[in-house]
Amino acid sequence: MLSAIGKRYCQRTALAAAKVQTRNLSIHEYRSSQLLRDYGVGTPRGEAADTASNALKIAQNLKSDKLVVKAQALTGGRGKGHFDSGLKSGVHIISKPEQAEDLANQMLKHRLITKQSGEKGKPVSAVYVVECVNAAHESYLSILMDRSTKKILIICSSEGGMNIEEVAKSNPDAIKKFYITPSEGITQETARQIGASLGFSKEAEPEAADTVTKLYKIYTEKDATQIEINPLSEVIGDADHKVMCMDAKFGFDDNASFRQQEVYSWRDVSQEDPDEVIAKQSDLNFVKLQGNIGCLVNGAGLAMATMDVIKLYGGDPANFLDCGGGATPETIKRAFELILSNKKVDAIFVNIFGGIVRCDYVAEGLVNAAKELGVSVPIVARLQGTNLDEGQSIIKRSGLKIFSFEELDPAAERAVALATEHRAGKV
Repeated sequence: MLSAIGKRYCQRTALAAAKVQTRNLSIHEYRSSQLLRDYGVGTPRGEAADTASNALKIAQNLKSDKLVVKAQALTGGRGKGHFDSGLKSGVHIISKPEQAEDLANQMLKHRLITKQSGEKGKPVSAVYVVECVNAAHESYLSILMDRSTKKILIICSSEGGMNIEEVAKSNPDAIKKFYITPSEGITQETARQIGASLGFSKEAEPEAADTVTKLYKIYTEKDATQIEINPLSEVIGDADHKVMCMDAKFGFDDNASFRQQEVYSWRDVSQEDPDEVIAKQSDLNFVKLQGNIGCLVNGAGLAMATMDVIKLYGGDPANFLDCGGGATPETIKRAFELILSNKKVDAIFVNIFGGIVRCDYVAEGLVNAAKELGVSVPIVARLQGTNLDEGQSIIKRSGLKIFSFEELDPAAERAVALATEHRAGKV
Protein backbone atom coordinates (compact mmCIF):
# COMPACT_ATOMS: atom_id res chain seq x y z
CA MET A 1 0.00 0.00 0.00
CA LEU A 2 1.05 3.64 -0.45
CA SER A 3 2.52 5.39 2.57
CA ALA A 4 0.65 8.37 4.03
CA ILE A 5 3.05 10.75 2.31
CA GLY A 6 2.67 8.87 -0.97
CA LYS A 7 -1.11 9.07 -0.76
CA ARG A 8 -1.01 12.81 -0.23
CA TYR A 9 1.31 13.27 -3.17
CA CYS A 10 -0.85 11.06 -5.39
CA GLN A 11 -3.93 13.09 -4.60
CA ARG A 12 -2.14 16.39 -5.07
CA THR A 13 -0.59 15.46 -8.40
CA ALA A 14 -3.35 13.48 -10.09
CA LEU A 15 -4.42 16.44 -12.22
CA ALA A 16 -0.83 17.32 -13.07
CA ALA A 17 -0.21 13.72 -14.11
CA ALA A 18 -3.08 13.86 -16.56
CA LYS A 19 -1.51 16.93 -18.11
CA VAL A 20 1.89 15.26 -18.40
CA GLN A 21 0.32 12.40 -20.36
CA THR A 22 -1.30 14.74 -22.85
CA ARG A 23 0.50 14.83 -26.19
CA ASN A 24 -0.70 16.95 -29.05
CA LEU A 25 0.45 16.76 -32.64
CA SER A 26 1.91 19.92 -34.16
CA ILE A 27 2.26 20.32 -37.91
CA HIS A 28 4.39 22.51 -40.13
CA GLU A 29 3.15 25.85 -41.40
CA TYR A 30 2.82 24.66 -44.99
CA ARG A 31 0.61 21.78 -43.82
CA SER A 32 -1.53 24.20 -41.83
CA SER A 33 -1.87 26.47 -44.86
CA GLN A 34 -3.03 23.58 -47.02
CA LEU A 35 -5.61 22.60 -44.40
CA LEU A 36 -6.86 26.19 -44.32
CA ARG A 37 -7.20 26.26 -48.12
CA ASP A 38 -9.13 22.97 -48.03
CA TYR A 39 -11.73 24.74 -45.89
CA GLY A 40 -11.82 27.84 -48.08
CA VAL A 41 -9.82 30.07 -45.74
CA GLY A 42 -7.64 32.68 -47.44
CA THR A 43 -3.85 32.22 -47.31
CA PRO A 44 -1.01 33.61 -49.45
CA ARG A 45 -0.08 31.45 -52.45
CA GLY A 46 2.86 29.18 -51.83
CA GLU A 47 4.35 25.69 -51.78
CA ALA A 48 6.89 23.75 -49.76
CA ALA A 49 10.20 22.53 -51.17
CA ASP A 50 12.53 19.84 -49.84
CA THR A 51 15.37 20.68 -52.25
CA ALA A 52 16.98 23.93 -53.34
CA SER A 53 16.09 23.27 -56.98
CA ASN A 54 12.42 22.83 -56.09
CA ALA A 55 12.52 26.08 -54.11
CA LEU A 56 13.75 27.84 -57.26
CA LYS A 57 10.97 26.32 -59.40
CA ILE A 58 8.29 27.33 -56.90
CA ALA A 59 9.64 30.88 -56.72
CA GLN A 60 9.64 31.13 -60.52
CA ASN A 61 6.09 29.76 -60.83
CA LEU A 62 4.65 32.16 -58.24
CA LYS A 63 5.58 35.13 -60.46
CA SER A 64 5.50 37.63 -57.62
CA ASP A 65 7.61 40.77 -57.18
CA LYS A 66 8.31 39.81 -53.58
CA LEU A 67 8.44 36.39 -51.95
CA VAL A 68 8.99 35.05 -48.46
CA VAL A 69 11.16 31.99 -47.76
CA LYS A 70 10.33 30.39 -44.40
CA ALA A 71 12.26 27.57 -42.74
CA GLN A 72 9.88 24.81 -41.65
CA ALA A 73 10.74 23.87 -38.07
CA LEU A 74 8.36 23.37 -35.16
CA THR A 75 9.61 26.20 -32.99
CA GLY A 76 8.53 29.75 -32.33
CA GLY A 77 10.64 32.80 -33.03
CA ARG A 78 11.93 31.55 -36.38
CA GLY A 79 12.48 35.07 -37.69
CA LYS A 80 14.83 35.89 -34.82
CA GLY A 81 16.67 32.57 -34.89
CA HIS A 82 19.89 31.49 -36.60
CA PHE A 83 21.24 28.38 -38.32
CA ASP A 84 24.21 26.16 -37.66
CA SER A 85 25.16 27.06 -41.25
CA GLY A 86 25.76 30.65 -40.12
CA LEU A 87 22.63 32.05 -41.77
CA LYS A 88 20.73 34.57 -39.67
CA SER A 89 16.91 34.32 -39.39
CA GLY A 90 14.57 31.59 -40.57
CA VAL A 91 12.33 34.02 -42.48
CA HIS A 92 13.60 36.06 -45.45
CA ILE A 93 11.91 38.41 -47.93
CA ILE A 94 13.38 38.15 -51.43
CA SER A 95 12.86 39.85 -54.80
CA LYS A 96 14.55 37.33 -57.13
CA PRO A 97 13.70 33.61 -57.52
CA GLU A 98 17.42 32.72 -57.47
CA GLN A 99 17.56 33.92 -53.88
CA ALA A 100 15.10 31.19 -52.88
CA GLU A 101 17.54 28.55 -54.13
CA ASP A 102 20.45 30.12 -52.27
CA LEU A 103 18.50 30.40 -49.00
CA ALA A 104 17.18 26.85 -49.31
CA ASN A 105 20.76 25.59 -49.58
CA GLN A 106 21.59 27.32 -46.30
CA MET A 107 18.42 26.14 -44.53
CA LEU A 108 17.69 22.58 -45.68
CA LYS A 109 19.33 19.80 -43.65
CA HIS A 110 20.61 22.41 -41.20
CA ARG A 111 19.37 23.18 -37.69
CA LEU A 112 17.49 26.34 -36.75
CA ILE A 113 18.25 27.60 -33.26
CA THR A 114 15.69 29.84 -31.55
CA LYS A 115 14.85 30.86 -27.99
CA GLN A 116 12.30 28.05 -27.88
CA SER A 117 14.28 25.27 -29.59
CA GLY A 118 17.17 24.98 -27.14
CA GLU A 119 20.85 24.91 -28.05
CA LYS A 120 20.55 21.94 -30.40
CA GLY A 121 17.90 23.64 -32.50
CA LYS A 122 15.42 21.96 -34.81
CA PRO A 123 16.25 20.29 -38.14
CA VAL A 124 14.84 21.92 -41.28
CA SER A 125 13.59 19.40 -43.84
CA ALA A 126 11.52 21.84 -45.95
CA VAL A 127 11.23 25.52 -46.83
CA TYR A 128 7.93 27.27 -47.52
CA VAL A 129 8.08 29.70 -50.44
CA VAL A 130 5.08 32.08 -50.49
CA GLU A 131 4.07 35.34 -52.09
CA CYS A 132 4.69 38.43 -49.99
CA VAL A 133 1.34 40.07 -49.24
CA ASN A 134 1.09 43.60 -47.90
CA ALA A 135 -1.37 43.74 -45.05
CA ALA A 136 -3.45 46.82 -44.34
CA HIS A 137 -4.15 45.58 -40.79
CA GLU A 138 -2.96 42.65 -38.67
CA SER A 139 -4.98 40.98 -35.92
CA TYR A 140 -4.76 37.87 -33.74
CA LEU A 141 -7.14 34.93 -33.30
CA SER A 142 -6.92 31.60 -31.50
CA ILE A 143 -9.33 28.80 -30.66
CA LEU A 144 -8.78 26.41 -27.75
CA MET A 145 -10.62 24.47 -25.06
CA ASP A 146 -11.12 26.17 -21.69
CA ARG A 147 -11.13 23.22 -19.29
CA SER A 148 -12.42 25.28 -16.38
CA THR A 149 -15.68 26.18 -18.16
CA LYS A 150 -15.82 23.11 -20.44
CA LYS A 151 -16.36 25.48 -23.34
CA ILE A 152 -14.44 26.35 -26.46
CA LEU A 153 -12.71 29.71 -26.08
CA ILE A 154 -12.02 32.06 -28.99
CA ILE A 155 -9.48 34.75 -28.16
CA CYS A 156 -9.02 37.65 -30.55
CA SER A 157 -7.23 40.95 -30.64
CA SER A 158 -7.15 43.89 -33.02
CA GLU A 159 -3.38 43.93 -32.44
CA GLY A 160 -1.70 41.05 -34.25
CA GLY A 161 1.67 40.21 -35.75
CA MET A 162 3.33 40.23 -32.31
CA ASN A 163 3.54 38.16 -29.15
CA ILE A 164 0.02 38.01 -27.71
CA GLU A 165 1.45 38.04 -24.16
CA GLU A 166 2.99 41.42 -24.88
CA VAL A 167 -0.37 42.73 -26.08
CA ALA A 168 -2.09 41.41 -22.96
CA LYS A 169 0.47 43.21 -20.81
CA SER A 170 0.62 46.53 -22.65
CA ASN A 171 -3.01 46.82 -23.76
CA PRO A 172 -5.28 44.28 -22.04
CA ASP A 173 -8.40 45.95 -23.40
CA ALA A 174 -7.34 44.81 -26.88
CA ILE A 175 -7.92 41.15 -25.88
CA LYS A 176 -11.47 39.87 -26.38
CA LYS A 177 -12.78 36.46 -25.30
CA PHE A 178 -15.79 34.57 -26.64
CA TYR A 179 -17.00 31.30 -25.12
CA ILE A 180 -18.72 28.74 -27.34
CA THR A 181 -20.81 25.87 -25.97
CA PRO A 182 -19.80 22.80 -28.03
CA SER A 183 -23.36 21.47 -28.26
CA GLU A 184 -24.57 24.77 -29.73
CA GLY A 185 -21.59 25.64 -31.88
CA ILE A 186 -20.75 29.10 -33.17
CA THR A 187 -23.69 31.25 -34.25
CA GLN A 188 -23.68 33.82 -37.04
CA GLU A 189 -24.11 36.57 -34.47
CA THR A 190 -21.07 35.44 -32.45
CA ALA A 191 -18.99 35.12 -35.61
CA ARG A 192 -20.07 38.64 -36.59
CA GLN A 193 -19.10 40.01 -33.15
CA ILE A 194 -15.68 38.38 -33.37
CA GLY A 195 -15.19 39.70 -36.91
CA ALA A 196 -16.04 43.21 -35.71
CA SER A 197 -13.50 42.91 -32.85
CA LEU A 198 -10.54 42.35 -35.16
CA GLY A 199 -10.08 45.98 -36.15
CA PHE A 200 -10.73 45.43 -39.86
CA SER A 201 -12.58 47.84 -42.14
CA LYS A 202 -16.36 47.50 -42.50
CA GLU A 203 -15.81 46.06 -45.98
CA ALA A 204 -13.72 43.18 -44.57
CA GLU A 205 -15.90 42.33 -41.57
CA PRO A 206 -18.27 39.92 -43.42
CA GLU A 207 -15.33 37.84 -44.71
CA ALA A 208 -13.73 38.01 -41.26
CA ALA A 209 -16.90 36.51 -39.73
CA ASP A 210 -16.95 33.81 -42.42
CA THR A 211 -13.28 33.03 -41.71
CA VAL A 212 -14.00 32.66 -38.01
CA THR A 213 -16.81 30.20 -38.78
CA LYS A 214 -14.54 28.14 -41.04
CA LEU A 215 -11.75 28.07 -38.46
CA TYR A 216 -14.21 26.84 -35.86
CA LYS A 217 -15.28 24.12 -38.28
CA ILE A 218 -11.68 23.00 -38.69
CA TYR A 219 -11.25 22.98 -34.91
CA THR A 220 -14.22 20.68 -34.33
CA GLU A 221 -14.00 18.45 -37.41
CA LYS A 222 -10.25 17.81 -37.14
CA ASP A 223 -10.13 17.26 -33.34
CA ALA A 224 -7.85 20.23 -32.88
CA THR A 225 -6.62 21.27 -29.45
CA GLN A 226 -5.50 24.68 -30.62
CA ILE A 227 -5.66 26.92 -33.65
CA GLU A 228 -3.59 30.08 -33.53
CA ILE A 229 -3.58 32.58 -36.41
CA ASN A 230 -1.04 35.37 -36.01
CA PRO A 231 -1.40 37.49 -37.95
CA LEU A 232 -4.89 37.28 -39.38
CA SER A 233 -4.68 40.12 -41.88
CA GLU A 234 -6.82 42.36 -44.02
CA VAL A 235 -5.39 42.66 -47.52
CA ILE A 236 -6.72 45.42 -49.76
CA GLY A 237 -6.78 44.52 -53.45
CA ASP A 238 -7.74 46.52 -56.51
CA ALA A 239 -11.45 46.03 -55.94
CA ASP A 240 -11.94 44.13 -52.70
CA HIS A 241 -10.88 43.56 -49.11
CA LYS A 242 -9.59 40.04 -48.38
CA VAL A 243 -8.93 38.34 -45.08
CA MET A 244 -5.87 36.05 -45.02
CA CYS A 245 -4.19 33.80 -42.48
CA MET A 246 -0.53 34.77 -42.80
CA ASP A 247 0.79 32.24 -40.29
CA ALA A 248 -0.92 29.38 -38.48
CA LYS A 249 -0.12 27.02 -35.64
CA PHE A 250 -2.24 23.91 -35.15
CA GLY A 251 -2.36 21.33 -32.38
CA PHE A 252 -4.34 18.08 -32.59
CA ASP A 253 -5.52 15.63 -29.94
CA ASP A 254 -3.47 12.42 -30.08
CA ASN A 255 -6.45 10.51 -28.65
CA ALA A 256 -8.26 11.19 -31.94
CA SER A 257 -5.42 10.00 -34.19
CA PHE A 258 -7.41 6.91 -35.24
CA ARG A 259 -10.01 9.09 -36.95
CA GLN A 260 -7.64 11.80 -38.23
CA GLN A 261 -5.33 9.59 -40.24
CA GLU A 262 -4.57 12.20 -42.91
CA VAL A 263 -3.60 14.83 -40.35
CA TYR A 264 -1.45 12.35 -38.44
CA SER A 265 0.30 11.29 -41.64
CA TRP A 266 1.80 14.80 -41.55
CA ARG A 267 3.68 14.15 -38.28
CA ASP A 268 7.36 15.06 -38.65
CA VAL A 269 9.17 12.88 -36.12
CA SER A 270 12.46 14.65 -36.89
CA GLN A 271 11.09 17.56 -34.82
CA GLU A 272 10.54 15.37 -31.76
CA ASP A 273 12.93 13.98 -29.17
CA PRO A 274 14.14 10.59 -30.55
CA ASP A 275 13.75 8.84 -27.19
CA GLU A 276 10.20 10.11 -26.81
CA VAL A 277 9.39 8.87 -30.32
CA ILE A 278 10.68 5.39 -29.38
CA ALA A 279 8.70 5.52 -26.15
CA LYS A 280 5.50 6.37 -27.99
CA GLN A 281 6.02 3.46 -30.38
CA SER A 282 6.33 1.19 -27.33
CA ASP A 283 3.21 2.66 -25.64
CA LEU A 284 5.31 4.26 -22.91
CA ASN A 285 4.68 7.77 -21.58
CA PHE A 286 8.19 9.20 -21.30
CA VAL A 287 9.43 12.73 -20.67
CA LYS A 288 13.07 13.65 -20.03
CA LEU A 289 13.92 15.72 -16.95
CA GLN A 290 17.12 17.18 -15.53
CA GLY A 291 17.90 14.88 -12.59
CA ASN A 292 19.96 11.72 -12.05
CA ILE A 293 17.44 9.18 -10.68
CA GLY A 294 15.68 7.23 -13.41
CA CYS A 295 12.02 6.36 -12.70
CA LEU A 296 9.99 3.42 -14.01
CA VAL A 297 6.41 3.42 -12.70
CA ASN A 298 3.00 2.13 -13.77
CA GLY A 299 0.26 4.74 -13.63
CA ALA A 300 0.55 8.48 -14.21
CA GLY A 301 -0.57 9.51 -10.72
CA LEU A 302 1.84 7.07 -9.07
CA ALA A 303 4.62 8.25 -11.37
CA MET A 304 4.08 11.86 -10.30
CA ALA A 305 3.94 10.83 -6.65
CA THR A 306 7.18 8.88 -7.09
CA MET A 307 8.96 11.90 -8.53
CA ASP A 308 7.63 14.12 -5.75
CA VAL A 309 8.79 11.74 -3.00
CA ILE A 310 12.23 11.56 -4.61
CA LYS A 311 12.35 15.37 -4.40
CA LEU A 312 11.11 15.21 -0.81
CA TYR A 313 14.17 13.15 0.18
CA GLY A 314 16.58 15.45 -1.61
CA GLY A 315 16.86 13.66 -4.95
CA ASP A 316 16.14 14.76 -8.50
CA PRO A 317 14.19 12.63 -11.04
CA ALA A 318 15.80 12.08 -14.44
CA ASN A 319 12.53 11.34 -16.19
CA PHE A 320 8.81 10.73 -16.06
CA LEU A 321 8.09 7.20 -17.31
CA ASP A 322 4.68 5.57 -17.05
CA CYS A 323 4.59 2.04 -18.47
CA GLY A 324 0.84 1.78 -17.87
CA GLY A 325 -1.04 -1.33 -16.85
CA GLY A 326 0.42 -3.55 -19.55
CA ALA A 327 4.03 -3.78 -18.39
CA THR A 328 5.76 -6.72 -20.09
CA PRO A 329 9.39 -7.91 -20.10
CA GLU A 330 9.75 -6.25 -23.49
CA THR A 331 8.39 -2.87 -22.37
CA ILE A 332 10.46 -2.99 -19.17
CA LYS A 333 13.60 -3.60 -21.23
CA ARG A 334 12.72 -0.74 -23.57
CA ALA A 335 12.03 1.48 -20.54
CA PHE A 336 15.46 0.67 -19.12
CA GLU A 337 17.06 1.49 -22.47
CA LEU A 338 15.35 4.88 -22.48
CA ILE A 339 16.36 5.62 -18.89
CA LEU A 340 19.97 4.57 -19.44
CA SER A 341 20.27 6.66 -22.61
CA ASN A 342 20.74 9.51 -20.12
CA LYS A 343 24.36 9.17 -19.01
CA LYS A 344 23.66 11.26 -15.90
CA VAL A 345 21.52 8.51 -14.31
CA ASP A 346 23.10 7.23 -11.06
CA ALA A 347 20.24 5.02 -9.86
CA ILE A 348 16.95 3.60 -11.12
CA PHE A 349 13.81 3.61 -9.00
CA VAL A 350 11.19 1.05 -10.08
CA ASN A 351 7.82 1.61 -8.40
CA ILE A 352 5.16 -0.88 -9.53
CA PHE A 353 1.72 -1.48 -8.06
CA GLY A 354 0.72 -4.98 -9.18
CA GLY A 355 -2.96 -4.81 -9.96
CA ILE A 356 -3.52 -5.53 -13.63
CA VAL A 357 0.10 -6.71 -13.92
CA ARG A 358 1.56 -9.28 -11.49
CA CYS A 359 4.61 -8.45 -9.36
CA ASP A 360 6.40 -11.70 -10.29
CA TYR A 361 5.93 -10.89 -13.96
CA VAL A 362 7.42 -7.44 -13.42
CA ALA A 363 10.30 -8.84 -11.34
CA GLU A 364 11.14 -11.36 -14.05
CA GLY A 365 11.22 -8.63 -16.69
CA LEU A 366 13.25 -6.39 -14.39
CA VAL A 367 15.91 -9.06 -13.74
CA ASN A 368 16.14 -10.05 -17.41
CA ALA A 369 16.46 -6.43 -18.55
CA ALA A 370 19.17 -5.71 -15.98
CA LYS A 371 21.15 -8.76 -17.11
CA GLU A 372 20.75 -8.23 -20.85
CA LEU A 373 21.63 -4.54 -20.69
CA GLY A 374 24.43 -4.96 -18.19
CA VAL A 375 23.01 -2.30 -15.88
CA SER A 376 25.79 -0.96 -13.66
CA VAL A 377 23.82 1.59 -11.62
CA PRO A 378 21.96 0.47 -8.46
CA ILE A 379 18.28 -0.40 -8.84
CA VAL A 380 15.65 0.12 -6.15
CA ALA A 381 12.48 -1.89 -6.73
CA ARG A 382 9.39 -1.10 -4.73
CA LEU A 383 6.70 -3.67 -5.56
CA GLN A 384 3.21 -4.00 -4.11
CA GLY A 385 0.17 -6.04 -5.06
CA THR A 386 -0.53 -9.35 -6.77
CA ASN A 387 2.11 -12.08 -6.26
CA LEU A 388 4.37 -9.77 -4.25
CA ASP A 389 6.18 -12.62 -2.44
CA GLU A 390 6.98 -14.39 -5.69
CA GLY A 391 8.28 -11.16 -7.20
CA GLN A 392 10.58 -10.46 -4.24
CA SER A 393 11.88 -14.01 -4.38
CA ILE A 394 12.83 -13.62 -8.05
CA ILE A 395 14.76 -10.45 -7.25
CA LYS A 396 16.61 -12.03 -4.31
CA ARG A 397 17.63 -15.08 -6.35
CA SER A 398 18.94 -12.96 -9.22
CA GLY A 399 22.13 -11.95 -7.43
CA LEU A 400 21.87 -8.51 -9.03
CA LYS A 401 22.33 -5.13 -7.38
CA ILE A 402 18.56 -4.70 -6.92
CA PHE A 403 17.30 -3.43 -3.56
CA SER A 404 13.75 -4.59 -2.85
CA PHE A 405 11.19 -2.63 -0.80
CA GLU A 406 7.47 -2.82 -0.01
CA GLU A 407 6.90 0.80 1.12
CA LEU A 408 7.32 3.95 -0.95
CA ASP A 409 9.09 6.29 1.47
CA PRO A 410 12.01 4.06 2.51
CA ALA A 411 12.43 2.98 -1.11
CA ALA A 412 12.65 6.59 -2.31
CA GLU A 413 15.03 7.51 0.50
CA ARG A 414 17.31 4.58 -0.40
CA ALA A 415 17.22 5.45 -4.12
CA VAL A 416 18.39 8.99 -3.33
CA ALA A 417 21.18 7.71 -1.06
CA LEU A 418 22.37 5.15 -3.62
CA ALA A 419 22.40 7.75 -6.39
CA THR A 420 24.59 9.99 -4.24
CA GLU A 421 26.95 7.08 -3.43
CA HIS A 422 27.16 6.04 -7.10
CA ARG A 423 28.00 9.56 -8.16
CA ALA A 424 30.79 9.55 -5.55
CA GLY A 425 32.04 6.17 -6.79
CA LYS A 426 31.13 4.29 -3.60
CA VAL A 427 28.74 1.74 -5.21
